[in-house]
Amino acid sequence: MTPALSASNLTKIYGSDHTAVTAVDDASFELAPDEFIALVGPSGSGKTTLLSMVGGLLTPTSGSVLVGGNDLSELSGRDRTRFRATNVGFVFQAFNLVPFLTARENMTMMASLSHVDRGVIEDRATELLRDLGLSDREKNLPEELSGGERQRVAIGRALVTDPDLILVDEPTASLDSERGAQVVEMLANEIKGRGKAGIMVTHDLRMVDYTDRTLNISDGSLVERTPDSLTA
Repeated sequence: MTPALSASNLTKIYGSDHTAVTAVDDASFELAPDEFIALVGPSGSGKTTLLSMVGGLLTPTSGSVLVGGNDLSELSGRDRTRFRATNVGFVFQAFNLVPFLTARENMTMMASLSHVDRGVIEDRATELLRDLGLSDREKNLPEELSGGERQRVAIGRALVTDPDLILVDEPTASLDSERGAQVVEMLANEIKGRGKAGIMVTHDLRMVDYTDRTLNISDGSLVERTPDSLTA
């Protein structure tokens, strides 16, 4: 079975010579279809940089990323953008909703860059609004939604093109612990229930209970952690 994601020897260096800073250092891992993993580590450890590289938002200094067997380094900038729009769903820490668009419009806007038919997108948006408990809020602007509702819109936007890979950056950062747990449980259910693969960056170790395994990154270096080592 082809991995949903294969990252090999990923390195990202900012600057050069004596000003060079290695944000991610020779990171390799695979993600199976229908697998949801947590990526944990302290602030500045390279979590978001690694997530951005595997999602094709950031070009690595060296190494390769294959998503569903497709080598991102072989795609042009335009093709990479279209590939991301169709095959990778992002849930950002700050939601990144457009303030003058409704919940439904926020969910479907980026899908216009994908290869998916517009009618299919609208049908999926209707389904996701229902599944995420937002059917009665689809015409509301972001400022009219609660933090949890805005996060659910962001989740729906990530899922609307039916991508194989979902990348989530600190989904609980703007939520209290109870609402955060509800959102991560919802994410896990949506990812696993729809047969997707997902990576969640989180600083909250309580959230790793909803994932299949945990990767830890420290000073740019990646290691797999067991539950016992996380709580030690």
